[in-house]
Amino acid sequence: MNTNEIMKMALDLAGLETQPQDTTISVPGDNIKKILIGVDMETPELLLAKELGYDLVVSHHPKADTAIVDFHYVMERQIDKMIEFGVPINRAQKALEKKKKTVEIGSHVSNYDRASSAAKLLGMPYMNIHMPADIIGENFVQKFINEQIGDNTRTTLQDLLDFLNEITLYQNAMAKPVIRCGKPSDYAGKVAVLYAGGTNGGSDVYKAYFDCGVGTIIAMHAPEDVIKDVRDQNIGNIIVAGHMASDSVGLNEIIKVWQLNGLEVTKMSGIL
Repeated sequence: MNTNEIMKMALDLAGLETQPQDTTISVPGDNIKKILIGVDMETPELLLAKELGYDLVVSHHPKADTAIVDFHYVMERQIDKMIEFGVPINRAQKALEKKKKTVEIGSHVSNYDRASSAAKLLGMPYMNIHMPADIIGENFVQKFINEQIGDNTRTTLQDLLDFLNEITLYQNAMAKPVIRCGKPSDYAGKVAVLYAGGTNGGSDVYKAYFDCGVGTIIAMHAPEDVIKDVRDQNIGNIIVAGHMASDSVGLNEIIKVWQLNGLEVTKMSGIL
């Protein structure tokens, strides 16, 4: 099997027809039977894969080439997600602008060749799958939470924590789901699970959700400045489900498909 076929399986599972900018094949390869995959895979992991006889290294987080330089473009998906929850398109675009620009500036100065040049020197096929895994995880958790809440309008943040901890990956994580804004007894209201879209959209994006009726955002991670701003706004709640566990939700679904197609897959570097 080659890297294009392996990539297509992930895209198909996420319902994507084309590769997002944060999901790339840096070094293509053929006759792949053994895959080493992790959340963050760079030169040390490439060397390990070479030593252990793997045919392909897959990183979740973008670590090379256009997946880094063009990373900010995938944040546009957050506009579609905001629209889905009732945010007007013009408001959604403006809410995202500040964080998108910050990400673009940071990506532009990065050493985008570091990991891919190592892979080329080692002759090790190398790719990353970011957005597809995040979409799969987001959809899975949103559906699960919606089913658990049902018609209960008095669901609390503690209830949401309990629901998340029914999912095995969150049960087994060292960094378990936590409330970052709100109290356990606070009502959750409408819940938005926001995993896909590059990275956290910032406090302006969160406020746009809250102003349009969302009561609680479940995120993989939230930086301290966003948490502080949301606390100061005092109109919504944040639950951080946990980064590695949340990434693992979608990645494990992709891994299952690869294994069903005869590939041997070894997980490491953050995948539970």
